Amino acid sequence: MSRIDHIAIWVSDLELVKDFYVRYFDMQAGLKYHNPAKQFTSYFLSAIAGGARIELMHRPDIADCLGKKGAMLGLAHIAIAVGSKEKVDALTSQLYKDGYQVEGMPRTTGDGYYESVVLDPEGNMIEITI
Repeated sequence: MSRIDHIAIWVSDLELVKDFYVRYFDMQAGLKYHNPAKQFTSYFLSAIAGGARIELMHRPDIADCLGKKGAMLGLAHIAIAVGSKEKVDALTSQLYKDGYQVEGMPRTTGDGYYESVVLDPEGNMIEITI
């Protein structure tokens, strides 16, 4: 039986992005991994409720992609379920107040999801869902 174990995201500022997911999405960060030969560092983030993990990865030779993230071929977004409409609303409001970009205010989509869309500190798109 297959299951998604984790998704991986290249980031420029590993600590900044890790702290964002830990603070706002109640993720727990594993120990920082460092491979000096490849100048590679990473964290695995796990949700308290379980499910697939997020691997944040950094290597100085990985350049920023051209174009808007989520609007090009490849990974478009990640969706993180927070449990209720009230929690979607509250977290979206808090992120907005804290200066993060909200791409889509909370709403029920045409396919029945209640969600908002925000960007993490490096512009990766996150759907906040029930």
